[in-house]
Amino acid sequence: MINKMKHIKAFAFDCDGVMTDGTTQVTETGEAYRTFNIKDGFAVQHAIKQGYPIAIISGGNSKGIEHRFKALGVKDIYLAQAHKTEAFENFKKKYNLTNEEIAYMGDDMPDLPLLSICGLPCCPADAVSDIKHKSLFISSFLGGKGCAREILEKVLKLQEKWYTEELHHF
Repeated sequence: MINKMKHIKAFAFDCDGVMTDGTTQVTETGEAYRTFNIKDGFAVQHAIKQGYPIAIISGGNSKGIEHRFKALGVKDIYLAQAHKTEAFENFKKKYNLTNEEIAYMGDDMPDLPLLSICGLPCCPADAVSDIKHKSLFISSFLGGKGCAREILEKVLKLQEKWYTEELHHF
């Protein structure tokens, strides 16, 4: 797995169940609210500052998801993706990447196709069992509780891009 981490040049993440704990609160008017982990957010923006493209590929579709990740500097946000492979291929082509250069983290069955083709398949500790069986990296953290931070930090540290001047600025 360390050898695979050394070759990672980009990251892609599912949103609900990875960047959030999978819980969605819905108001009487149908508006959905999600809770995001600030430590995951810090690691996302730090990785972007270090030159790593990051994509959010989600079946969910809300302005809240888009607003959260745009604020962190994520340029590639693919929402309402019934089949996530097309978004993954667009992301890969945009940055001239190979499958082996992308780490993907997902938690449930719609993520299985991407985990099957990416270079480093990852999941949170509370992913469903089929996803855990496919993942090379299973975070010690639950979805929405730091799992994205963990893989970002591990890869950046291994590639000596974690401890930089930008680390001390949000």
